[in-house]
Amino acid sequence: MTRHLNPWTGSIARVTRRAFVTVAAFAPFAASAKPAPSAPSDTRLWYRQPASRWEEALPVGNGRLGAMVFGRTAQERLQLNEDTLWAGSPYLPDSPDAYAALPEVRRLIADGKFKEAADLASAKMMARPLRQMPYGTLGDLLIDFVRARQPTAYERALDVDTAIASVRYRTGAGSIRNEVFASAPDQLIVMHMEGASGHLDFDLKYRGPGNTNHAAPNYQGAATEPAANAPVDWHLREEAGRSDKVEVRAEGKDAVLITGWNESAEDVPGRLKYAIRVKVLSDGNVEATNTGLRLSGGTHATLFVAAATSYRSYQDIDWDPVPIVRRQTEAGARKGYKAARRDHIRAHQALFNTMSIDLGRTADADRPTDERIRFAEARDDPALAALYVQYARYLLISSSRPGTQPANLQGIWNDGTNPPWGSKYTININTEMNYWPADPANIGICFEPLLKMVEELSVTGARTAKTMYRARGWVAHHNTDLWRAAAPIDGPNWGLWPMGGAWLCTTLWDHWDYSREDTLLRRLYPLMKGASLFFLDTLVEDPRGRGLITSPSLSPEHQHLFGSAVCAGPAMDRQILRDLFDRTVDAGTRLGSDSELLRQLKAARARIAPDRIGKSGQFQEWLEDWDGEAPDQQHRHVSHLYAVYPSSQLNVRDTPNFIKAAEKTLNTRGDKSTGWATAWRLCLWARMGNAERAYRILLGLIGPERTYPNMFDSHPPFQIDGNFGGAAGILEMLLQSWGGELILLPALPRSWQTGSIRGVRARGGLIVDLHWRDGKMRRLLIKGPPGAAVRIRHGGAARDVRLSNRGVHSY
Repeated sequence: MTRHLNPWTGSIARVTRRAFVTVAAFAPFAASAKPAPSAPSDTRLWYRQPASRWEEALPVGNGRLGAMVFGRTAQERLQLNEDTLWAGSPYLPDSPDAYAALPEVRRLIADGKFKEAADLASAKMMARPLRQMPYGTLGDLLIDFVRARQPTAYERALDVDTAIASVRYRTGAGSIRNEVFASAPDQLIVMHMEGASGHLDFDLKYRGPGNTNHAAPNYQGAATEPAANAPVDWHLREEAGRSDKVEVRAEGKDAVLITGWNESAEDVPGRLKYAIRVKVLSDGNVEATNTGLRLSGGTHATLFVAAATSYRSYQDIDWDPVPIVRRQTEAGARKGYKAARRDHIRAHQALFNTMSIDLGRTADADRPTDERIRFAEARDDPALAALYVQYARYLLISSSRPGTQPANLQGIWNDGTNPPWGSKYTININTEMNYWPADPANIGICFEPLLKMVEELSVTGARTAKTMYRARGWVAHHNTDLWRAAAPIDGPNWGLWPMGGAWLCTTLWDHWDYSREDTLLRRLYPLMKGASLFFLDTLVEDPRGRGLITSPSLSPEHQHLFGSAVCAGPAMDRQILRDLFDRTVDAGTRLGSDSELLRQLKAARARIAPDRIGKSGQFQEWLEDWDGEAPDQQHRHVSHLYAVYPSSQLNVRDTPNFIKAAEKTLNTRGDKSTGWATAWRLCLWARMGNAERAYRILLGLIGPERTYPNMFDSHPPFQIDGNFGGAAGILEMLLQSWGGELILLPALPRSWQTGSIRGVRARGGLIVDLHWRDGKMRRLLIKGPPGAAVRIRHGGAARDVRLSNRGVHSY
């Protein structure tokens, strides 16, 4: 059964009947056996101490609002984010000089004068301003507990099954329990505190954006990371303070309203207003002032925190957020903590409980999460890999729901106004990787914000295509932001890459392929058509007669032997174009649209320069065989292997010579890189069926070099794409669907000899349950369209089955 859920309420909007097939006894499958259910603790991150720095705090989010919870006992810190609080305001970055310079840039590239081409592009073709707008924090709520005492029996946790962060401990005055969650139904951050009778006293103050460092203070207050065995200062307190752009005022006796303005950046004025409102319900005495809130003599208290900005769309910021936050906090207070908690869990679990994973369990699964990460490469802890998948699912649900912005480089969580790489949408790999696990992990609903962003980007990108290239359709380069800027940024060695929109289109096509829904296809086709039209107008003939190529372009962020990244026709461009043209033709044919355009796309696709194997047996990254002479032989990007994963143009079944060349390239690049690049290597080795190599890379990814104590991916610094790419890689080891086949346990490592996955999605509208023991398949359940034909491959054997029209088919 495929359920279409309202993410705000968890209610079922529509149910589509699916047939299913149970396979229990055809070779090489063995007899059915049901594994034991996972222990409840296998969905929990937990710790014996509070967070000393931001990378140890625990994230909560409802797609739009996010908070990092530190779990401190003397002063709790809730660091807040709202997904539209970016710097700047609507702006037009396209260079009016770009088109005039384009022919000369192409000529210089054709003549091998790459540095001169880059210099001219830098002067004439880059965006103005050169950099896009960064995403920012809403600031912090600092809650000082007046009677704080030394705690005992301390535990801090995040349960990804309920999406609740909690702190429990005891003091001489009694037991303390705090919970924090981000409610999607109520659009609130809710914090509930219970203390010893009459001893819950606190002062709440607000610290505005810009008053914190990216490196949070340690236990002693220095902006450095503490040693693993550093003594805990349970009474750490940070200063509140306010920026000049922030106003705090009391509203009645039990609420405070905070208003402020976003930052300006790159000469683009900040014009977004934001509002935060905090309302307290308690049995104690509550007093609101123009500096914050004070509670005394309580046994329990609940904070209802709402936040909003004046953003309505990428071109409209005429909105008053104050009435919104007033309405949301008052509604939350009327509902109360227990009902808000119930509705929050129900809405979250409607999405989260669609999939489960069990890879086995050892004694290490009972250790605190930071200890498990510290020893991940030295101990066998298969449950940590399963938790990594579920944590990634939790993070995507928490940072990308219908009606929100897509997950950016940090999801929705960052603590500064100038975060690393602006925490933007980097669309030469990182944004796409954020969504790699969405469909396999059965949370395809999280794609909706990305689809909406691409629809908006196709509008701004049409302007960029016309201004820069005099082309039809639309284009986006290697980055975009809240304002949907589409022009090339940062410099030609990074930004002069015209494939960002095309890759987003192929990513969305893959999303359609998992559901095969007609309404989605009708939304996608205009985007794919527009992206294809742009390339029909801008592809050029290779001077050496090898076919159609892009120019100017680059192989993302990788300099070749001539001291520049700028080039013509790199492998990744050609591979993305094949997918784009093929899938646009497929979509248009299904919809009965644009027969003449489809004919042109087929003809152009046939003329795209082919992939090549270089003189060293490697998969060639550029049209020329430059790989062995490139200065960075272990570069983080493996862009030219797009055809292997996430695409399947080249694969172990149909193109073994190219797979051998891809292995050669990956051996040269090495297994260790940045977090997201390590995750991509994991996905590639899994796709190529090398179980132990993929597993070794996974251990490096989830170990302390690439995973922070709170399980955030470490680029370093934090980037969330590694979490999502890593989860996709784990699922790719267990189930693949490409080339018209469903491939079972294609890269199962020795350490996961017994386990199960349930509710995993596959292309063709399929949902799959797998159970295995001692490395052998024990049970398979497939749900899908009634009467659908499915080819199943396992252990080298393939078999065709057809799902029953009656809903059940068994062997």
